[in-house]
Amino acid sequence: MADEKVYDLEARTEAFSLNVRDLCRVLKIDVINRVYISQVVRSAGSVAANYIEANEKLGDKDLRMRVKICKKESKETRLWLKHLLTYENKEHETKRVALIKKGGAYAHFCCYFKKVGMIDFQSNII
Repeated sequence: MADEKVYDLEARTEAFSLNVRDLCRVLKIDVINRVYISQVVRSAGSVAANYIEANEKLGDKDLRMRVKICKKESKETRLWLKHLLTYENKEHETKRVALIKKGGAYAHFCCYFKKVGMIDFQSNII
């Protein structure tokens, strides 16, 4: 069992949400970014919130629904991250690109869960 991989996705999705929030706090707020920032903060928070909900599932159908929502929110978060304007600030752009990649990884996790018949949702992949 020592070789068994443990993925603490609840903590990771929460950290992702907080990292998105932190990036948005330092971006220039203008007419365009204001809308994108609002959307990306909401969708990133929804990834984490729905993963927590999945951990507290009411049954298999509820679990599947929450995982699907996580996947959709991950994709939406990636979209809004791609739209954010960093105005050629290299540090902000590097963080934005890294978050886009992480958002894609969470969508892939959700696809994996769906294909393998789910997981023990307390972070241990069966």
